[in-house]
Amino acid sequence: MRRIIASALMTFDGVAEDPGGFGGTPHGGWAMPYFDDEAVRRSTDKLSACDYFLCGRRTYQMFSAAWGNASGPYAERLNSMPKLVASTTLTGDLTWNATLLEGDAIDALKRIKAEPGGDIIMYGNPTLLDSLLRNGLVDELDVMVHPLVLGTGARLFPDGAPRTELELVSQTTLPTGVIALTYRPA
Repeated sequence: MRRIIASALMTFDGVAEDPGGFGGTPHGGWAMPYFDDEAVRRSTDKLSACDYFLCGRRTYQMFSAAWGNASGPYAERLNSMPKLVASTTLTGDLTWNATLLEGDAIDALKRIKAEPGGDIIMYGNPTLLDSLLRNGLVDELDVMVHPLVLGTGARLFPDGAPRTELELVSQTTLPTGVIALTYRPA
């Protein structure tokens, strides 16, 4: 049985919006100064341990444009792995080794999760994360808390997010001051 790992970059005040600067927001790219060799290694290792990359429409569109022609170990792994895209607005065939989850995305993910195989990783999408949490589909939550307060932007857990009790599995402080936290639902 596969697990769904929700992985997110977040500021100290909970902002998860546009850490890579691909979304064109005023504070976009805030995580880039912290993305050192250790962060790249951790991210590449996490991707390498998974069979699928799960994303919503916006993440799919931003990442395919930003990483589709990039090189290096992280980009090569991201580009080669199959993507599952949860969207109610996209139709037809997708590029970037991606497949649209047909019908109800939650039902499709339940079926895929029940199959044998490696894990499914999802990056940062607060809307998709909310749906996964509400349906009990998150098996692990990896959050990299950055030593930065933005004061504005979409938060990882917006008001109204489902109450979810978590158990801390591991914590690591990176040389940049980023704290990598791994939780499981309690």
